[in-house]
Amino acid sequence: MTEIQQDQALAEAYDGITAVVDDLDDAHLQRATRCRGWLVADLLLHVLGDAQRALVALASPVDGPADVDDVSYWRGFPGGDDGAVRHAWWVRRSASAFDRPTGIARVWKETAPAAVRAAAAADPEGYVTTQGHVLRVPDLLATLTTEAVVHHLDLTPELPDAPPPGPLAVRVAVSTMDGLLSDDAVRPAGWDDTEFLLKATGRIPLSDRDRLELGEAAGWFPLLG
Repeated sequence: MTEIQQDQALAEAYDGITAVVDDLDDAHLQRATRCRGWLVADLLLHVLGDAQRALVALASPVDGPADVDDVSYWRGFPGGDDGAVRHAWWVRRSASAFDRPTGIARVWKETAPAAVRAAAAADPEGYVTTQGHVLRVPDLLATLTTEAVVHHLDLTPELPDAPPPGPLAVRVAVSTMDGLLSDDAVRPAGWDDTEFLLKATGRIPLSDRDRLELGEAAGWFPLLG
């Protein structure tokens, strides 16, 4: 994927989330998600944190070289550890501080477009720092897109009319999972992109047939927590 497409993919990913939450009322924003213990409003606040982190990173260029790329970045986030549990609880308490869930949606709709504009204006040859790592700008954008696409899918199990994430953004997320799967394994041919993303992130368990087709690689799942 070319570097100019990375900012377009992020725009598509964030626009997709906005399309999911744009017309939701307080009741719908309190529906369950695929993230254990999180309502739609909670998860939206988590993704809002990513958009805010993007603004800080993109406005704070650093010297290279990068120490991770858009795939190896994720190997530091296996999921399920004590830090993840603490963060989940922090998000729930922070979301509850809003007077109404729609307040979170309002801040998201103000912040996400700003992050997209910053991404479009960033030097694609530059480096930024986030989460204790140095990344090339396009790789940062790919990590943000991947997380947004996965969480877009997380938002929707109780929102049957929600639109799916856009195809360019999905391509970035799938490319990330392919990278984590490595060249030594191939995903089952029967999986479409959505099933791959949900199984690669542990949202849907592997079936017996999946395990048979994946062989030894089944033990690597979930690829991303």
